[in-house]
Amino acid sequence: MNTTIVSGKKYLWKIASVDQQKIAAIASRYNLSFAVAQVLYTRGFTDEETIEAFLFSSFENNVPDARLLKDAEKAVDRILLAMERQEQMLVFGDYDVDGITSSSLMMICLLPLGAKINYFLPNRVKDGYGLSTKIVERAAQNNYAVIITVDNGITAIEQAQRAKELGIDLIITDHHRPHAQVPDAFAIVNPNQVDCGYPYKTLAGVGVTFKILSLLYEKKGLQLPPKAYELLLLGTVADVVPLIGENRFWVRHGLNYINKIESLSFKLLKANGKVTKPKLSSTDIGFSITPQINALGRLQDPRQAVKFLIGTDVDNATTVAKVLLEMNEARRAIERSIVEEIEEQIRLKHIDLERENVIVAASASWPAGVIGLVASRFVSAYGKPTLLFHLTKDGLAKGSCRSIAEFNMFDALTASSDLLMQFGGHSVAAGLSLSVDNLPMLKARLEELVAKQLTPFDLQPKIRVDAEVSLSDLTKKFIDDLEHLEPFGNSNEQPIFYVPHVVQVQKPQLLKDLHVKCFMFADGVIKPVMFFNRPELFEFFNEQYERSFTLAARVSENHWQDRVNIELVGVDIALREAI
Repeated sequence: MNTTIVSGKKYLWKIASVDQQKIAAIASRYNLSFAVAQVLYTRGFTDEETIEAFLFSSFENNVPDARLLKDAEKAVDRILLAMERQEQMLVFGDYDVDGITSSSLMMICLLPLGAKINYFLPNRVKDGYGLSTKIVERAAQNNYAVIITVDNGITAIEQAQRAKELGIDLIITDHHRPHAQVPDAFAIVNPNQVDCGYPYKTLAGVGVTFKILSLLYEKKGLQLPPKAYELLLLGTVADVVPLIGENRFWVRHGLNYINKIESLSFKLLKANGKVTKPKLSSTDIGFSITPQINALGRLQDPRQAVKFLIGTDVDNATTVAKVLLEMNEARRAIERSIVEEIEEQIRLKHIDLERENVIVAASASWPAGVIGLVASRFVSAYGKPTLLFHLTKDGLAKGSCRSIAEFNMFDALTASSDLLMQFGGHSVAAGLSLSVDNLPMLKARLEELVAKQLTPFDLQPKIRVDAEVSLSDLTKKFIDDLEHLEPFGNSNEQPIFYVPHVVQVQKPQLLKDLHVKCFMFADGVIKPVMFFNRPELFEFFNEQYERSFTLAARVSENHWQDRVNIELVGVDIALREAI
């Protein structure tokens, strides 16, 4: 499929060439709006088999047998034996949403079966990431026979050795990429192991936990608690794993569940997020619900996070929900201040984006729990790999990095592992810690790698524009048809449509000094368009008033005070001559 490149104000637009006849045939066969059929076509769904596999995902076609996961049966049999013997088990989680939901999932599935099970979530500041030798030793002192890690553990070499010495069976469940050496544990369940035959490699940590528990329940001839599907949904969406294949199936299943039955914690999170829509999407979950759970990981005692998600005490849950709301607002303010600091460094050329291809910044005042979110924003804004660090009092730099699809950050960090104390993650997202003294060398090596591996084109921020649409096409049927492509997320992004020949019909508004609202006219229709976090467009729109241009935007429904409107969220604009 040939691609046309168009220069927008901020992004390069990649627009695929199309076969109008084939798109018309797809639209007719599946009774879809032409533009929605075009999205399928440009994303490679061009024949009946691939289209139907995507539109009509099923348990039979999308969910492989959990027994295909290396060590899954061994892990399940050991947990069942521990339950039979009434041995004590400890779940060791992580403080992000994936780790919190994984820990909660273990508890709500194993407690009703009579398991003697407890859980521990590390404090981000005091304990740091991952299983520590200190925790293993404390577990031995308290007579735990089994430790089960969730969403971590694949790099716990020394900790596994210590567990073995102390007679504890360590079961590691994780989804992060293994290093060259893996721990000598009783069982390791991770689809990313080279010798693991499980065909679907991109489960979230909560997805791996879910597979083990579903196998355990199958062996006992029982049905999983319904809450399991809510937790699987939340952790999968929050961890930004690809929403295709098995993940797509389970997120759809979870959305179907939470849109019918609301747990106590979910109801409170929804109220906090001011979500009034009768039917939530994966985008609503990702923007309004899971950031609040992320705030749970910053509580002084992260154990409260699990208590909140699986508890039934209304007073306690309501109290935690209020704290969450405040913490999430505080997190947003901190995030904004960090963004402003880094933008200032870019303006002053302390970070020179004309010469540098990797954004690296550090501060002692940036909380470790927020910098990953900020790094994502800079990758999106500038199209360059970004590493941000929290500097500790003892001379360490603890960082989060986000990358572009063209640059494998995990491989890059592996190549510089001699400079690092610890690292782990995936190709586009990773965490690391190193001595502050090693930061300049790490930056230099990453710059060298990027220069070798990437072209200037690779490093320009880009968007894929899926289909052309006219404002008059944006009807209730269009929205209903678009829903067939959900859930949207990583690898199945919310489509971007382009609308040619639009003209502003009144002066733009600048809201909160950040967002630009304007009204666009085309084909006899006027629609409001909101550009979030694009204040620089305000001046442009004032200059371009009543001149024609092309709009790139996402389309969704906006529910406000019992009114439902079709909303355009602007992504970029291009002058008409560019198309």
